[in-house]
Amino acid sequence: MEILYWTIIIALFIIAFVGLVYPIIPSVLFLVGGFLLYGVFFSFEELTFLFWTITVLFVILLFVADYFANLLGVKKFGGSNASIWGSTIGLLIGPFVIPVAGIILGPFLGAVIGELLFNRNGLKASMKAGFGSVVGLFSSALVKGIIQGIMIIVFFIFI
Repeated sequence: MEILYWTIIIALFIIAFVGLVYPIIPSVLFLVGGFLLYGVFFSFEELTFLFWTITVLFVILLFVADYFANLLGVKKFGGSNASIWGSTIGLLIGPFVIPVAGIILGPFLGAVIGELLFNRNGLKASMKAGFGSVVGLFSSALVKGIIQGIMIIVFFIFI
């Protein structure tokens, strides 16, 4: 049974990393789910108050990093709040409308359309903001991947 339990926990960790590439998957929930299942399957004894405090702080850091990476990517390339909102909407809708390519095209097109509709800065400036949203998406995935990796290392240190 122990092998089955570890397989489930590790599968949740892997899904959490898949969520970095496919942002519709709530990565942090799968990661924390793996921690919780460890407690259910084995014991919560090793997962002390300190562990859960560190985990909560990392979860908050994940959300903050995700938001600011996108914000900085769009702002650095001249985008406005309209392109940030468009990018976010495109990130959620894109993968469903255009499977696989929608992961990148969704935020790009969302930022471009948001910029064109609300700021009317012209196509060149809107495309630049769209590119910034893609840079922000990749930056966010990289930072979140590092944080999630650290969270898993902390988990294994505690157990």
